[in-house]
Amino acid sequence: MTDTDLPPLNALRAFEAAARLGSLSRAAEALHVTHGAVSRQVRLLEEALGTPLFVRAGRGLRLTPAGMRMRDAAGDAFARLQGAAAAIRRSGTSPALVLGCPGSLLARWMIPRLPRLNDALHDLKLHLSPHEGAFPASLEGFDAALLIGTSPWPASWTVCALASERIGPVLSARHADATRLAALTPDALLREPLLHTTSRPQAWPTWALLQGAASPDDLGTGFEHLYFLLEAAAAGLGVAIAPQELVADDLAAGRLLAPWGFVETDAQWILATRRDDDDARLDALAEWLKQELA
Repeated sequence: MTDTDLPPLNALRAFEAAARLGSLSRAAEALHVTHGAVSRQVRLLEEALGTPLFVRAGRGLRLTPAGMRMRDAAGDAFARLQGAAAAIRRSGTSPALVLGCPGSLLARWMIPRLPRLNDALHDLKLHLSPHEGAFPASLEGFDAALLIGTSPWPASWTVCALASERIGPVLSARHADATRLAALTPDALLREPLLHTTSRPQAWPTWALLQGAASPDDLGTGFEHLYFLLEAAAAGLGVAIAPQELVADDLAAGRLLAPWGFVETDAQWILATRRDDDDARLDALAEWLKQELA
């Protein structure tokens, strides 16, 4: 390999992911390949450069000085390529902005507000894409992600904080004990049959802590998705815990009740974009989201 030759691009990609994530295993997960494939590519890059890029540090990896230099160069290069690709896609025949959202947020909050969004930002072509689990640090496949969570966020993101999350218990007026339950203190309520989502089992303990109550011993029946949880609550099967914004329409329609109100958590609604993406449509979308959540 001469001084003017580029290193193998697949090897650079594997190395950049391993350097950014600090682990060959996590890099393999992010790139959807095997641990062995990442290891081979990193070894190939080290052979091409004639110097080690990593040294073992306990169970993890530590970059050598050469590795740090290559990490910075590769990270910058890939970020610029992603930005250029995004700009080219936007200038092509399909300029829709791809917004990723968790399914429950998409169904219960974003979709019902699409008519207002279309009125406010009528030139914005938006493609909504449901996504479960953690978003990739590269936001691959998305122009932006709308989600509720807590920091730290990936260093490759620009994060626009939209609003603080508020959570609280809700139940249906059809619940057999609705009147009695509505009069209970938080401590007493937490001894009743509860409903929760398995993706967020800490919601009830968080609410209890913020109310100065003891954490419940039993979280009750768990549901995989918030949609199913709230349908169970609306059917009168128990008391659910949910973000205020995602039940606001049900409360307004009288489908659910919130006798205990809502409390602010340390989680936030955010709009995440790639750090080098300067698409003006994202600024307009962020401002609209802030207004809707205010």
